[in-house]
Amino acid sequence: MGFYGLGTIGQIHVSVTDVDRSVAFYRDVLGIPFLFGVPGQPMAFFDCDGVRLYLGVPESEAYRARGMLYFTVDDIQEAYRALTGRGVSFRDPPHVVHRTEGSELHMAFFSDPDGNNLALMSEVPVAQTEG
Repeated sequence: MGFYGLGTIGQIHVSVTDVDRSVAFYRDVLGIPFLFGVPGQPMAFFDCDGVRLYLGVPESEAYRARGMLYFTVDDIQEAYRALTGRGVSFRDPPHVVHRTEGSELHMAFFSDPDGNNLALMSEVPVAQTEG
C-alpha cells in the first residue's frame, strides 16, 4: 500500500538545563513513569502513556526545544489539588477554555523548573438539567 503520512508520535524532546533536577520534577512531582537515563550523557526518558518524553540538555542551540506539553487527566480538579500539594505553582486554577453542547475543555497552566510551559487538560461533560 505504501507510505501515506505520519501518524503516531513516538517521542517528544523538551530541553532542560539540569537533567537531575528535571527528573526529580517530572518523576517525583508530576508522577510520570521514569524509563531510563543515559550514563554519561544529560538525557532522561519517561513514559507518557505510550509516548516517550525525552528530557535533555541540547548539544547546540540548533536542537533546543521550546514546546508546550498538555497532559490529559480524568479529573482536573483532583490533579490540580494533588500537584499543588506537591509544590507546583499554577498560573491560574482550572478554567473553561472551550465549550460545546456536551462538554467543556478545562485547562490549568504551570511551568517546569526550566520555565517550559506545561498544562493539565480535561474534557468535562456538561451536566444535563431537566426542565
